[in-house]
Amino acid sequence: MLFRSYKILVIEDEEKIRDIIKKSLGKWGFEAYAVDNFNNVFEEFARINPGLVLMDVNLPAFDGFYWCNKIRSISKVPVIFLSSRSTNMDVIMAVNMGADDYITKPFSMDILMAKINAILRRTYSYGDTSMDTIDYKGVVLSLRDNMLYFNEKSIELTKNEFKILYILMDKHENIVSREDIMQELWQDENFIDDNTLTVNINRLRKKLKEIGLIDFIRTIINQGYVIK
Repeated sequence: MLFRSYKILVIEDEEKIRDIIKKSLGKWGFEAYAVDNFNNVFEEFARINPGLVLMDVNLPAFDGFYWCNKIRSISKVPVIFLSSRSTNMDVIMAVNMGADDYITKPFSMDILMAKINAILRRTYSYGDTSMDTIDYKGVVLSLRDNMLYFNEKSIELTKNEFKILYILMDKHENIVSREDIMQELWQDENFIDDNTLTVNINRLRKKLKEIGLIDFIRTIINQGYVIK
């Protein structure tokens, strides 16, 4: 199978339908995941980082339109709606929220699998499988718009703040020296000196604290910084 390595997240509260979909996905060689806590859909999406999402409209707490819009704020990952609601308004709403397809229940599993394969082929053609986010312990850094998300809160980062956090999150649990960070910034034509780096780190820490991330960036004396 061409797409066996892709992870697919199923956001469906009807257990019987969810299990049937997961079983079918497994037969096709996909890695199937399902959301159990419907208050934490966004966090589960960030943690799993799937290649495609199957989403019901009617969900506990918030509906599928809400979650699709949240996902679209940080990712271009394909979203297919699966719903018993079939009015034109529902379809229009789904498209406006960023859905890639809308399938009404009941549906044929063969048709669903064909649509999944077609969308994956179209989305990830030419070997473009890059993700739109970096996630570490529920902290989500969007690579599209310099935004950071944590526990339903968000902050906007400057170019230098984003680059610093990207470097540290990409190498999480590894110490990164100040010299290495400055070198990375110089490569992007952001010529900063030692004092400017200190100012950026302090300002970034202040922003992180505003959304509850205290000591997210740790200083290792005479070595550099680490996220762990």
